[in-house]
Amino acid sequence: MWEHFAHQADIGVKAAADSLGKAFEDAAVGLTAIIAEPKSIEAIESVQIKCSAKNEELLLVNWLNAIIYEMDVRKMLFSRFEVSLEKLKLSATIWGEKINQAKHSPAVEPKAVTYNQLSVKNESGKWTVQCVIDV
Repeated sequence: MWEHFAHQADIGVKAAADSLGKAFEDAAVGLTAIIAEPKSIEAIESVQIKCSAKNEELLLVNWLNAIIYEMDVRKMLFSRFEVSLEKLKLSATIWGEKINQAKHSPAVEPKAVTYNQLSVKNESGKWTVQCVIDV
């Protein structure tokens, strides 16, 4: 489960799940939804992502920035995400397809994840992650 929240000229992404990995996956879907309807993106081609960080907040930033990077260099959009976490090391497979202007009608282009309102929390066994995307 993910949602967007208003933030001046940028867009916030918030996700909650029973595991940190699932919350990261849902945040990635929220990132994609800034650009296009995730359901319109077919999981045709896979890409591997690995990243690490000193804490969970920075890991969220590195994860979403890695997706933005892959979108940019591969000219792709992604709709399916499978995250594996071992301490502060993330390994993931993401699936998507080449951007098709007519099919996807991209709304904006994300530039980077900011540290503004960055949060990763575990409260009563529920993980909540949020960040702001510079568009």
